[in-house]
Amino acid sequence: MNSRVLGGLCAIAAFGLDQGTKALALNTPALERGVEVLPFLNLVRVLNDGVSFGMLGGIVPWWGLIALAGVIVAWLLIWLWRAPDRLTAAALGLIIGGALGNVLDRLRYRAVPDFLDFHYGTYHWPSFNLADVAIFCGAVLLFWDSFRSAQNKPERNHREENVTGK
Repeated sequence: MNSRVLGGLCAIAAFGLDQGTKALALNTPALERGVEVLPFLNLVRVLNDGVSFGMLGGIVPWWGLIALAGVIVAWLLIWLWRAPDRLTAAALGLIIGGALGNVLDRLRYRAVPDFLDFHYGTYHWPSFNLADVAIFCGAVLLFWDSFRSAQNKPERNHREENVTGK
């Protein structure tokens, strides 16, 4: 499978899963009060008008966050088009799909619906959604790939030296 196609499929999957789960969260009245799923996981509907962990909420207008995300997604699409391998393309697709899911929410609600609430005792991690999960997983894959590539580079240079006799 072509890396561009793989990246596009990952973007579509991330976007679709994100929007589907947000629709469920927004249309489930019980999530207003929260529902305990596991001793460390609640489902609670929250509208986040900031970025990650609510940062910049109320400081940067919703349209500013959309503009910033639009520039970033455009840059990621160019990178995807030139992706050197399938792992990079899949990672970029996850990030693009998650970012587009959050952009659509900002256009519709001027905020992003979050609903996953992980906690330990009284400490709660800031709530998030599947777009955030896709973006995080894509970033981790890119980070891991950068180490994998860095480890292979000296080996490639060594082979080139042996072939040319330098």
